[in-house]
Amino acid sequence: MTVHCEYSKHLEKHLTLNIVSGGPSIIRKPGTFRSNLEFTNSLRSNFLAAQQDYADDFSTCDDNSTAPVAATNGGGARINGANGASNGVLNGVHSHRPTADEAWIERDGALMYVPRISWSAAGLQEERSQYDVTVKLFFLPGAPVHERAKYTMEALALVQKELGVSTIDLLIASFPGMSFDGDCEWAADQKNAQQGNLEEEVASWAILEELHRQGTVKTLGIAEFGSEKLAKFISMVRVPPAVDQINVRDCCKVPPPLSKLAKEQGIELFVHTDCMDILPKGTIRDLLGHGLQGAGILADPEQGRDGLEGDIVPQWVVKYTAFVKNRGVIENKGYFAAAEVHDG
Repeated sequence: MTVHCEYSKHLEKHLTLNIVSGGPSIIRKPGTFRSNLEFTNSLRSNFLAAQQDYADDFSTCDDNSTAPVAATNGGGARINGANGASNGVLNGVHSHRPTADEAWIERDGALMYVPRISWSAAGLQEERSQYDVTVKLFFLPGAPVHERAKYTMEALALVQKELGVSTIDLLIASFPGMSFDGDCEWAADQKNAQQGNLEEEVASWAILEELHRQGTVKTLGIAEFGSEKLAKFISMVRVPPAVDQINVRDCCKVPPPLSKLAKEQGIELFVHTDCMDILPKGTIRDLLGHGLQGAGILADPEQGRDGLEGDIVPQWVVKYTAFVKNRGVIENKGYFAAAEVHDG
């Protein structure tokens, strides 16, 4: 089963960090929140808001409630965050007796949306041409590499539906195991060369290249690629990245070899503050569990509570931003995330 969570905000309703295309070769976006904190905090807020919104439904349910229940094994659930929250999906969940507080959760076949999404509020306020739409797709560690095509299509479909758009201006791929940390920029660049799995990254990039060929995505970018890694990557792909997004929080400067390579290849360097490990397994279990700020949808035998059972494996997270070009404001930002539940 898959659980899907979503978080998004319109106009000034939420705080997120954004990377948009265009501008100087080094672009810095100030902010104190890293994406994992923003993401998890917004998820918790979205869960609480949804539970409050459906409070009337809760009060009318009893032990014979027909509120949605978890899907059988092989299904999925999503955690959502539109309009100030984050969303997600869970697959492979055991079915269980429905409980009254599940009115705020939606099940669609094998998928579970946590919380349910109100698509009536979806869409942008102005013409599509007025926006730069940026999407960052985080492929997570532990998720099957051969499923990345499916993950990509699932993530983009949700963003497109949320924003009411058919095209994405910039899609940035973030691969697991990549970082840009070191005592100095030179050390960070050297360490980066040994990270990740280049063959898997090139194979996954082909999925994005096809979206670019189709016109669904106008510009492609990557994250956390140093000079050596980037040079090898460019030599192995058909469509080179137009953007390289790096986090130089620890080393403070962009390595000169990377700056030189980016200039030669016409690649823009974006500096960001996103977390490299945006959705660890323990975090999503905490988010969906019965803790003080959890969603309360996981089983807790010690407390005698029914719910989803099994090992929760995060699959992907997608971060999106719709930037109004002529006004210089962000109209809509948010996240979607997905995880799968495997039998224990």
